[in-house]
Amino acid sequence: MDSFEQELLQDAEDDARTVEFIKNYLPQEVKDKFTDEELYYFLDVIVEYYANSGVLDEAPDQDGYIEIDQDKVVDYLIRQARKDKMGDFTPEDLLWVVQGEMEYAESQEEEEE
Repeated sequence: MDSFEQELLQDAEDDARTVEFIKNYLPQEVKDKFTDEELYYFLDVIVEYYANSGVLDEAPDQDGYIEIDQDKVVDYLIRQARKDKMGDFTPEDLLWVVQGEMEYAESQEEEEE
């Protein structure tokens, strides 16, 4: 297996762990509103938002964190889901997904320290 294939496999495994974390993070009444496929879709869209919004280019604060406006991420997810005909989702439900993804990312950073 070459390094590109290994990287793809590692990305897929990380996505699977992230989706599993988000599913466990969601309250029961929200969990039933998303399929695994939709959670993978929203994870991709969140990553796309971070890559294209320039938010990751901002200078971190004194603690090393970048301030991310969760409402802007949610608005982007809603627009993309409609554009991609994934359906209509409420901002409240998507905010749980965004927060779950952020919690997972933070937990991974803490493990690396």
